[in-house]
Amino acid sequence: MINKKVAIITGAAKGIGRETAIRFAQEGYYLTLVDIEDQSLEELRSLISKEYGVEAITCVGDLALESFLNLIIFYTISKWGRVDVLVNNAAWRTIETMRSISMQTWNQTMQICLTAPAFLSQLVAVSMEKNQISGVIVNVSSMMSDRPAGISPAYIAAKGALESLTKELAVTYGRSGIRVVCVKPGFIDTDLSKDYKSTNGEELSDVLATYLIDATPLKSPASTVNVADTILFLCSDQAGFITGTSLTIDGGFTGNMNSYQLKKRQFPKEY
Repeated sequence: MINKKVAIITGAAKGIGRETAIRFAQEGYYLTLVDIEDQSLEELRSLISKEYGVEAITCVGDLALESFLNLIIFYTISKWGRVDVLVNNAAWRTIETMRSISMQTWNQTMQICLTAPAFLSQLVAVSMEKNQISGVIVNVSSMMSDRPAGISPAYIAAKGALESLTKELAVTYGRSGIRVVCVKPGFIDTDLSKDYKSTNGEELSDVLATYLIDATPLKSPASTVNVADTILFLCSDQAGFITGTSLTIDGGFTGNMNSYQLKKRQFPKEY
């Protein structure tokens, strides 16, 4: 077993996962990068190796498959003999309502957004307990679990369940020194925020972005850096007594009832 810390990051090819991988590489972590996108993942591995001089391996596959979950752990342990951090970041969802979603789509969303994090956590915890490592598991949820829009029922259900699972895992593994925490990003400019369309094909992503930013007290979307920095902090010794809880990273959106345009109409000299 090596002396360097090792992190597994799912959904690492782009967005939050990519930025998180870079931040952990900057801190000297060895990395297992997991995604279904082969080329982007290999580009990230190459970047990390050249820029930060740390080793990384890639695992390309479908998190909906139990066999792939086992391979992720097998490759990581075979390479380094340990796991210190698991970041369950990967997600998949469709934009549709409960009126039209199929059971197949529902089940696939649950497999990737909830079941995979649950059983990756189970497998990682076995390794942590065996090696007596006080590791950290970070689940990436969404502010939408508190502020649903009625357009992605399986995703909302999975994210809400992921937050409850975080508490359950924290209770289960806490006496082994394993902490389990959850982050809930607000509106963030990633590929997952650019696929909003009407039923007749009208692009609505920019309209939605404008509304969300106007309703955010800090007047901007979150950045992938904001989220990655928070995840890194939660895995640090400084956060050593934080477990079984969720941290919202949304610039104040969740706690605000209406847009700033409306506030200005009501109190033009104050807003």
